[in-house]
Amino acid sequence: MRTVKRSDLAQMLSDVLGCSKALARQAVDAAFDALVDAINHGERIEIRGFGAWTVKRTNPRPFARNPKTGERVSIPVRRRVAFKPGKILKQALSVPLE
Repeated sequence: MRTVKRSDLAQMLSDVLGCSKALARQAVDAAFDALVDAINHGERIEIRGFGAWTVKRTNPRPFARNPKTGERVSIPVRRRVAFKPGKILKQALSVPLE
């Protein structure tokens, strides 16, 4: 399985739109910057059919243990990002592999 990087996305966008790779790279960077900014502000991001990202809070864990030392440590509340695939993405993923 190959990894698709930002540069790969920029190349795909450049090929589809027929624009320069530099312009496509700016568009990809701007889109990801907007997504990161929205997530940092705790906003929900939804792309219909593709999926939705939400920010969730984890519960504090006051009695966790460090596996190396056995020391008891407190884990504070933090944020995490959850992704829920949309209908179109779910249908695309439901096709059996050959």
